[in-house]
Parts: sequence; structure tokens; C-alpha cells
Amino acid sequence: MEVAADTRQAVVTNYADIPLTNSPGSSVPPAFVHRISKYDPADRDERGHYNGAEDTVSDHGPVEAAYLEAIVAFAQESGVERLEIREPEVTGFVNFGLESPIDGHGLAGLFPPDLTGYHDGAEVSVPVALELVGAMLRDQGAWCRLEQQDTFTVHVGWDQYLYVGHDRPCEAAVARTRELGLFAEPITASPYAADLEEPEVTQAADAEFWDRIRAALAASRTFLLEETYVRNATRWHRLTETNLEAVRAALGPRALLTFWPDLTPDVDAVLAELPEDESVDFVWEAPNGTIRHVTVDETHHQRLTTLVAGARAACFLLLSVDGCHPLFRVALPDSDGVLRARW
Repeated sequence: MEVAADTRQAVVTNYADIPLTNSPGSSVPPAFVHRISKYDPADRDERGHYNGAEDTVSDHGPVEAAYLEAIVAFAQESGVERLEIREPEVTGFVNFGLESPIDGHGLAGLFPPDLTGYHDGAEVSVPVALELVGAMLRDQGAWCRLEQQDTFTVHVGWDQYLYVGHDRPCEAAVARTRELGLFAEPITASPYAADLEEPEVTQAADAEFWDRIRAALAASRTFLLEETYVRNATRWHRLTETNLEAVRAALGPRALLTFWPDLTPDVDAVLAELPEDESVDFVWEAPNGTIRHVTVDETHHQRLTTLVAGARAACFLLLSVDGCHPLFRVALPDSDGVLRARW
């Protein structure tokens, strides 16, 4: 079976009115890459498609354990003790995994329910990284790349393919992988390696940016802020001059910040304008002042009337790329001012 193409969609944003002052930190791909799997290359046809008897889901047992042991072998030979989480995500509105995701996305016991500590740039030990890979092999909901600067990478693709990149040959690790009953095939590059050529978000939410937001709020302009702290995990804020600093202080590390026009007080009018044939993000301010949201398809639009009863204001946002038109989109830099998040 051939590795499927990545189906994650990208949103193109126009930054015509915002100066591009920062760029995400770049890195160099490791010199050596191996595709590790349980699929015998002898069972591939002339196009490279696997046609043997191995299943495309994890056995949750000895074969899965062999995958993890292979990672340990490559990490040890590479001198790696800690790895950095990059581009983390959790289960979204649509799930493409062959197994059903579980509550907690496979992260329960590793991170708290609010996912504190599971963010781009967070460092974890190799044992925690193995737990993350195990969750990915089982399609439990979480996915990320694991890296150590330019020297080591590991991530999971479709159909139980594991990709390990390293800056040295790691011949002992390759031999150990074969002893474990797996196949380590040298390849030029992983099809799931991060695309470092053209990041879509290159504007940092730096001091100048926040000064401009503060000035707009002082002039009675208001914004709806979508904070994506992990892919497919968002918090919503209705920004005012009064709460701006408190909201900023609570934003997740390297979060993607998408600014939208403010909510509309006429909730009934918003409900009446829902499209008949499209899925939407519906956002509203509850009677207690909290901002809530739900993603619904066209078959559940009528249920929103009951769900948002008493709402102070609301809006809906189309999920399609063509229908997505935020005011602007930026990302949080690190404390040294460098934008390293690769959104």
C-alpha cells in the first residue's frame, strides 16, 4: 500500500496591510532518512505498492512495540535524549484515521485535559516521545513531528509508516530494526517532512503589532480573536480595550492568532443567514459572557437555535478555504522575539 497524500488543507491569507517583520525559524533536513515499516519490500509491485498480508492498523502489541524499540535504537545511536514537539494537532471536525480517535486524543496521562505542555516547541524526553508515537500509530487523535534541531526527526505517516531522519548513518540502529522484524528502507526525504520553503504565516504578533491592536480598540473598534494553540484546538476571545492585556497573558505558546470582525448582536439574523449546504464554525457570547463555539454541518443547523438560546451576540464562519476571509493572521513569537512556529 502506498503512503497517501496529505489531505490537510491550507488557508491563504492576505497581509497587504501588515509589514512582514519576522520569519519562522528554518532548519536543514537530516542527511539520512529511513522509512520504517512492517511491510516487506519483496511484497511490492513494480510501482512500489505493497500487496502483502500485513494490516494497515497497529496490532497494539509486539509489532507496535518493535516500532518503538526501533526509535530507541536510532535515538541512542544519534545521542538524542530529548525531542521537540513540532506542529502538534488533535482530532478535528473530520478524521481520516483508520481507527476511531479516543477521548483525550491519546494524550491522557501525558498532558492535562487542557493540553498544557503539548504545544509547538515543547521539549519532551524520549520515553514521552515514544508514548506520542504510540498514540499516532493507533490513530488515537494526536499527531506531531518530533525533532532535535537539524540532527534528528521522527514522525508517523499513513498506513503504519514511520519516518526517522538522522545526521549520521546509524548502521547499528538499522541492523537492530531488522532484528526486530521491521524493514528500514533508506529514502531521500519523508513525504511528511515540514515544508520550510514557504510558511503561510510569516507575521509575528510583536510589540508593534499589539500597539496597533490597542490603538484600534481605543478607537472603539472590536475584534473576535480565534486562538489556535494546537491544530484543531481553539479558544475564542472577544477583544476589548479592557481585557486585551489579560487575554494576551493567557495565550498559548506559539499560538496562531486569527482576527475576525466582531460578533453581531442580532443573533436571530445570524441564525437566519446560515448557508443551507455548508459546514460552519458558529461562535457566540453566552449569557454569562463566555465565548463559545461549535462546528456543525448543514444537517444540524436547526439545533443551534436551542443551543445558543439567550446568546448576547453571534457569528458564523465558513469552513471552506474560499469562504475563509479573516482580517489578518499572525503567530506568537518566542520570548526572544523570533517567530519559530511553522503554521
